[in-house]
Amino acid sequence: MTRPESPCVRVCVMDAVSGLCRGCARTMDEIARWGRASPAEREAVWQALPQRRSRLGWSSPNHIVSPSRTEPN
Repeated sequence: MTRPESPCVRVCVMDAVSGLCRGCARTMDEIARWGRASPAEREAVWQALPQRRSRLGWSSPNHIVSPSRTEPN
């Protein structure tokens, strides 16, 4: 299976405690820089994601549980 171009899974919710996106486990800076990042920078992020998910108890991008919503739909 080919890896997608981006770790984004279209669940863009920043976790206040970890500072990571609950969908892709990237920082806001990593998300913002992704389009300008070199292949080496992107690879470094890809390599960091499994450890981040493990540390936070997020087994994969499929771990996502919608946070409580207080705003109207």
